[in-house]
Amino acid sequence: MFTNTEAFSGFAVDDVDKARRFYEETLGLKTSEENGMLTLHIAGDRPTLVYPKPGHSPADYTILNFPVDDIDEAVDELTKRGVEFERYEGSGQDDKGVFRAEGPPIAWFKDPAGNVLSVIQLD
Repeated sequence: MFTNTEAFSGFAVDDVDKARRFYEETLGLKTSEENGMLTLHIAGDRPTLVYPKPGHSPADYTILNFPVDDIDEAVDELTKRGVEFERYEGSGQDDKGVFRAEGPPIAWFKDPAGNVLSVIQLD
């Protein structure tokens, strides 16, 4: 039934204007707005819908992962842009907030609505 559908993902925020500024200005993504909703235009032509939700509760799991070539460089640049990386008790993260113990290096941060995002080095 959905074999050839061009499905896309979406998530909620409490303030679309704050989200637009963050995703455009801080993360450098192209965005567009229509009908009170924001679309993130991510490479590979896979749009992600960001919609307002009254009484929004932030996702406490990673909703969007950004693959990077060099995690240290990405963390340093995002830190310069005002992004604060999450620190999880007992996780083994280094001073930058990067988890390197198992799997690919990954560091988590939040958008203005409190949703969890990550940068992840897959190579």
